[in-house]
Amino acid sequence: MSKTSNSMNILITRHDKIGDFITMLPVCKVLKEQRNHKIVMLVAKVNVALAKELEFIDDVIEYTNDSKALIKTIKSYNFDVSISGYIDTTLGKVLFKSRIPKRMAPATKIAQIFFNKRVKQRRSLVEKREFEYNLDLLKAFDEDLVLDFNRPLFKAVGSITSNKNFIIFHTGFGGSSDGNLTLDDYLKLAKKASKSTEVVFSFGPDDDVSKAYIKEKLDFKATIRDNFKSLLEFTYFIATSKLFISTSTGPMHLAGMTNTPTLSFFGANLFASAKRWGTISDETLQHNFTVGADYGVEVYEKIEGKLMELLNEQ
Repeated sequence: MSKTSNSMNILITRHDKIGDFITMLPVCKVLKEQRNHKIVMLVAKVNVALAKELEFIDDVIEYTNDSKALIKTIKSYNFDVSISGYIDTTLGKVLFKSRIPKRMAPATKIAQIFFNKRVKQRRSLVEKREFEYNLDLLKAFDEDLVLDFNRPLFKAVGSITSNKNFIIFHTGFGGSSDGNLTLDDYLKLAKKASKSTEVVFSFGPDDDVSKAYIKEKLDFKATIRDNFKSLLEFTYFIATSKLFISTSTGPMHLAGMTNTPTLSFFGANLFASAKRWGTISDETLQHNFTVGADYGVEVYEKIEGKLMELLNEQ
């Protein structure tokens, strides 16, 4: 599609998890800022409230398993085109039956048969990050678009004020799983940091096991935060910190969306690596480490060294 001054009605879809949703946001921002198209995003329930707060998204549709109702809703918008970063057969059928004239998606999986503009990307080769693959879909839509965007994508404004005098440790799934520190090493790292800055451990609704372990073993000054009322509130909280430390998980991408500095741990597998799942923040704010399931003391020491270096700079 060549460059046009006519505003279009565009559906952007990314109906999977938090981090995946965030990797699609640069697509919305580029289309809104450079062409002022009407941007509607189809997202999972967990991401609806956050999507509604973003100034470059005009409207939000919640993805549901009621395909008949979803098709009716999508049809009511009279979309000119849909652009999907992730597809499955159910989504493909919904968009096809919604009669969107141009349906764009990566040429992957059997679901691609429901799309009439398929873009070969071979994401499994991990030649770039997920959000960059998503942006590349735009080349097939409007070749004159500049695939770059200003950061942060989410600005914490209004009543939220902070001197950014604390750092957050988000242990995620914890244990000795591939791509994360052990809970004991999180405690060791946080104890070291607590001597020079305020430390907060954050937990989500599914982190009861790791939360109980941290609380039991905590022998230094630190705050436990597990009472976030919403994903949006958690995002604001992250934005007021000076550093977010975690495994590669949804909250890490929330930090990236707010351009908060991150110290992040990734699996040794290429598909789980920072090369694929690095955040959308400025690269200078990302400090990424590969942490295999059998990582040794030398990996921990490098992470601790980087943490203290970052704290000394601030």
